[in-house]
Amino acid sequence: MPSLVGKSREELEAFLQPRSDAKLRAKQLAFHLYRRAESDLEAMGDLPLSLREELAQTTSVNPLIIASHRRSTDGVDKLLVHRGDGQVVECVLLPYDKRVSCCISSQVGCPMGCTFCATGMGGFDRNLDAGEIVGQVLALQKLTERRISHVVFMGMGEPLLNLPNVLKAMRLLHDEVGMSYRHLTVSTVGLVPQIRQLAEEGLPIHLALSLHSPFDEVRDKLMPVNHKWPVREVIGAMRDYSNKTGRKATFEYLLINEVNDTPEQARALVPLLKGIPCVVNLIPFNWVDTGHGFSRPSRDRVRSFRRILEAAGVNTTERVERGHDIAAACGQLAGQHTGRFSRRAGSTALPLASS
Repeated sequence: MPSLVGKSREELEAFLQPRSDAKLRAKQLAFHLYRRAESDLEAMGDLPLSLREELAQTTSVNPLIIASHRRSTDGVDKLLVHRGDGQVVECVLLPYDKRVSCCISSQVGCPMGCTFCATGMGGFDRNLDAGEIVGQVLALQKLTERRISHVVFMGMGEPLLNLPNVLKAMRLLHDEVGMSYRHLTVSTVGLVPQIRQLAEEGLPIHLALSLHSPFDEVRDKLMPVNHKWPVREVIGAMRDYSNKTGRKATFEYLLINEVNDTPEQARALVPLLKGIPCVVNLIPFNWVDTGHGFSRPSRDRVRSFRRILEAAGVNTTERVERGHDIAAACGQLAGQHTGRFSRRAGSTALPLASS
C-alpha cells in the first residue's frame, strides 16, 4: 500500500482527488503526519470518519515498522526499523541540553566499503525512499516530548548515492515538519560529482566530509572511494561547496590508533584546509570488529593531534561520544538486513556509481 509519509502537501492533495475538499484535507493530514508525528488515523479527529476509514484500508501512514528499541545509559535511543521486508536500518535519537538531534539512515546497508565501519560489513541492498527517510525522524519524535531540531544524515548508507530521495526528504523536513535547512547535515565519504550537484541545489544545509587522512596512501586503505576521488580533489570540491553556499565545511576525522593519528598527518592537514571556512571534528575510533585490528587511540594521542591543529589556527572540535553501550556511536551502526546483496564470506563492496 502507498505510504502517506513521504508525500508533500501538494502530493497529498493530488492523492485525495477528486474530493472537493482535497486541499483542506491535505493540509489537515500534513499537519497530523509531520507536525504532530501522528501515526494513528483515528487520532486525526478533524478528518471525516469516512476519509479515515478509506485511508486505513488503502494506505499506510508511516511506512516503517519498529523492530526493536534500545536506550543507552546516557539517554540515547536507537531504533531498528524496516518496511515489512525485514531489511532493518538504524536511527538514533540524541538529546542534548539545548537541542534534540537525530541520526538517520539513507540506505539499507552501504556499498562504500570503508574498513572502519560496521555498516559496510553487511553489504548493500537498496536506497531508502523519502518516506522511509522522513519516517525515521517521525518515529524518533514519538519517543520524546521535546521537538527534534537537528537531523544528521550520518547513519547507514552514503546519502549522496541516494541524492534524489535525500533531497526530497530534506524538503519535507523543511516544508512540512518545519525544520531549518541550517539544522540539516549531510555526511559523505566524498563523491565529487554529487557534492557539486548538491551545491547547485542552493539549499543552505551543512555538508560534512569523512576525510580521515591527508595522505592518499592512508585514505586509500581506509576508504576505497579515495582511489576514484583522492584527497586534494575532494577537498577542492568541499572548498567550492563552501564558496557556493556560504556554509562552513566540516571535515570529520576518525582517529585510529597508529594509523591516521600521527603528528605528521596532523601537520599535513593544515595547508590542505587553508582558506576554507571549516571545522575539523575529531572522532576517536569507537571499537567495532571489522577484521582490521583497529583500536582507539589514547587520550594523549588525541590531545596531541588536536593541539597541532589548534596551534596552526584550525578550528577543531571533538565529538562527544553517545550511545556506545547500545552500539549507536559513530561507525557502529550495522543493521540486520538480509537482502540480496548482504555480504557473505569473501564478498566485497559494490562498485561506485559512475560519474
